[in-house]
Amino acid sequence: MKRAITMPAILADAALAELKDWLAITTTSDDETLRALLRAALDTCEAFTGVMPLVAGCSEVLRATRDWQRIAATPVMAITGVDELATDGSRTALPVDGYLIDITAGGCGRVRLMRAPATSRIVVQFEAGMAPDWYSLPDGMRHGVLRLAAHQYRERDQGGTGQVPPSSVAALWQPWRRMRLA
Repeated sequence: MKRAITMPAILADAALAELKDWLAITTTSDDETLRALLRAALDTCEAFTGVMPLVAGCSEVLRATRDWQRIAATPVMAITGVDELATDGSRTALPVDGYLIDITAGGCGRVRLMRAPATSRIVVQFEAGMAPDWYSLPDGMRHGVLRLAAHQYRERDQGGTGQVPPSSVAALWQPWRRMRLA
């Protein structure tokens, strides 16, 4: 199972402005570095919590089977299509009656093929994420992203030997952490 971001989340200029304010930076010379740190902090937030913070378009490769299969990313907002994936990498869209989709109240997305598959893999397109924009993120999650990006900026020359995320950030993200049994 391999997920790819097909339409990245929109990181508003407001996020950069908040981070610059937190770090007391008034120039624009580090803006690209700070944006990269914010994106990395969002990725770390997802890895820690098991929840995609901002809505993004995604695709995930799954086995082609008639069994229900879970999409790894959460929360899934919409499943927009399913394609057969040929061995040469080409895709063919499955008709809507060729599969079933399910999205639980908790945001777990699932897919099941209705017919015996012609290929061994499928690609599921979907949108997933907790909030549509920066200001819609819960305050604790947003503040944790800011604190982690600021921490990484300040520690950029120290070799980064500390715990990631720092315990102060982990404490902010803990309420959204989803644990899964393997």
